Amino acid sequence: MNPDVQTNRPFVIAGIFTLVAIALIVRLLDLQVVDDKWKLSAENNVVRKVVSYPARGLVYDRNMELLVYNQAAYDFLATPREIASFDTTALCAILGVEKELLVKNLNKAKEYSRYKPSVILKQLSASRYASLQEQLYKYPGFYVRSRTLRQYPFPIASQALGYVGEVRDRDLKRDEYYASGDYIGKRGVEYAYEKQLRGKKGVTYQLVDVHSRLKGSFKEGRYDTTAVTGDNLISTLDAKLQLYGEQLMAGKAGAIVAIEPATGEILSMVSAPSYDPGLLVGRIRGKNYTILQKDSNEPLYNRSVSAAYSPGSTFKPVNGLVALQEGVITPYTKFVCHGRASRPVRCTHDHITPLGIVDAIRESCNPFFWQTFKASMSKYSSTKEGYVEWYNYIKRFGLGRSVSGDISGERKGNVPSAQFYDKLYRGSWNSLTVRSLSIGQGELLCTPLQMANVAATIANRGYFVSPHIIKKVVSPTGKVDELTFEHYETGIDSTYYNLTTEGLREVILNGTGRVAYIDSVSIVGKTGTIENSSGTDHSAFIAFAPMNNPKIAIFVYVERGVWGAKYAAPIASLMIEKYIKGFISPRRQYLEDRMKTSVLLESEEEKKEEE
Repeated sequence: MNPDVQTNRPFVIAGIFTLVAIALIVRLLDLQVVDDKWKLSAENNVVRKVVSYPARGLVYDRNMELLVYNQAAYDFLATPREIASFDTTALCAILGVEKELLVKNLNKAKEYSRYKPSVILKQLSASRYASLQEQLYKYPGFYVRSRTLRQYPFPIASQALGYVGEVRDRDLKRDEYYASGDYIGKRGVEYAYEKQLRGKKGVTYQLVDVHSRLKGSFKEGRYDTTAVTGDNLISTLDAKLQLYGEQLMAGKAGAIVAIEPATGEILSMVSAPSYDPGLLVGRIRGKNYTILQKDSNEPLYNRSVSAAYSPGSTFKPVNGLVALQEGVITPYTKFVCHGRASRPVRCTHDHITPLGIVDAIRESCNPFFWQTFKASMSKYSSTKEGYVEWYNYIKRFGLGRSVSGDISGERKGNVPSAQFYDKLYRGSWNSLTVRSLSIGQGELLCTPLQMANVAATIANRGYFVSPHIIKKVVSPTGKVDELTFEHYETGIDSTYYNLTTEGLREVILNGTGRVAYIDSVSIVGKTGTIENSSGTDHSAFIAFAPMNNPKIAIFVYVERGVWGAKYAAPIASLMIEKYIKGFISPRRQYLEDRMKTSVLLESEEEKKEEE
């Protein structure tokens, strides 16, 4: 070995150790002096992080009537290591809980950690909290954390507004904002506008000793943050109209959706049967949710946007508009109808013949709309090509797809594609095979929201704005965000809408919708009776008013409502009259009374008998 190498080895080794020592010293200085956040992390064993929860934003109706507000509630927590012996019975009496539940939750807290706080009871009421505060000094190791619970001045619009519930594992994975035990919007507006409503959590760091006793604020609050209240929402709903609609639908299953045509703003969204939204608030929520979930009438189910129904004759004006635009019929085209003897599509009653588009809408003539549908197919070299064109027009009305701008839980319904029929009939089908579509039945399925949007589209003579339920978001600082939504055109000339509207007015004046006539309001509409293979037929009605410069478009569907003019038409006309005039005419009071008191929901005993 080279003697020089041996001589230098101690210096090399010493140099290496010196460099390592310098690196460690530099890093320690960085951690402990330069970067303060690491000092905070190192002292976490004596720092308690206390999260403060913001109040959720409020929800108002279009006239600034409060729909959803907050009420204080309190979580009862404990740090097991700090708990001294206490009178369990007395504490249970204050909290209003069984001894077994308190002991069970305390044991869970001990298993989780003896040093960290755990929630023992959630959502104590303000009155319970007041009683507890007076006695809390007797129970070391226990403390209270404030929360807010949703409250409702009116027991309405439960499905539209949604509710708030505890986060699930998938929520925690999807958004790091949440921690176990947090609450999140579920369904309706609470879900769709969760990020705006939830606000921002605050954090306070408290110094505690090894026994978790509070010693003051950490770093004089340098790292503390204040909770920021959630944004307020101004909805498009009219609370009075919503309440009225729910009263009319009491004892029934079905839906009402009313829209302001020019803006797409939803005035009312009723799903029946409904429930009091206050049932899903606080400690009673879990029990009540189970009861509602097991109810065979499905009050949790939002029929207004999730139920896909056959639209029946309320769809006929759309079919006629497509045929007019395609040029396969004109305002002067007439078809012969043989009434109940008609084939291959039978008419439900005898009427004048031959008849054109206005008369056909008034009489709800099945053969006429079958002939227009057939003509639309025959225009092209193949049925499939013609059907694709017809299909594309129907989709432009917002059918068979999501149409809303901000509504959760919306189903697309179904406008069957040509590919669907190719598969179903192995490529061998024609207009006769799918003739039920021409009168709004067969595989065609639409939600009440979509059909109300069809009414708005006809009212606008060819366009619609995505139906929506919130129009403004207001921040805690007062900044207003006016929401905008998509505008869609159907591609059908407005002249044809005027012709169709003339037919819809005739329905009210001289046709099947005479029951919907309103003094001094030019309502137009179309009844629909939808076949029900398992019982009484369903009732539907599509309408808007006034005929010119319309203010409201509406669709009503009543399950097992017998026929269109029996329930759906009266309910729709009452809603329109209430909205436009503000009252119901004395001569129509009997109609209001009948709608409010009619019960069509089957009892559990009746359902069992059917089974």
